[in-house]
Amino acid sequence: MNSAPAGTEPRHDSWWGRLTRTRSEAEAAELQTHAQGENDPDVQSINRCTPGAPVVVRGIVRSVTIRPRSAAPALEIELDDGSGSVTVVWLGRRRIPGIDAGRSMVVRGRLTCHTDNPTIYNPRYELKPSSG
Repeated sequence: MNSAPAGTEPRHDSWWGRLTRTRSEAEAAELQTHAQGENDPDVQSINRCTPGAPVVVRGIVRSVTIRPRSAAPALEIELDDGSGSVTVVWLGRRRIPGIDAGRSMVVRGRLTCHTDNPTIYNPRYELKPSSG
């Protein structure tokens, strides 16, 4: 039986949720808080982006990969904001100074979903200061 007054949640729900969530759930929550902290009205959550539409997303670079595509190099990153991730590809590039794993950035471009992965090709980007 719940002894909390009607209309209020027991206090243990919030701390119990924080205590029992997995590490990846905790990291996702932290990323979402970080992405929303900028208060930029243009920035969208990755999981709410519409395929084919211009998008503005902010997140943390999880991985950086150089992929040869049709004999032309391509720099590919995975950008994660806690709600989801998107692949970002710069065709014809092997490296972009400042784009490294762990870096926070804002990406502006058109979201394509011709594969299983949502992808943004050759976006405009803004590197953000590292948190800490």
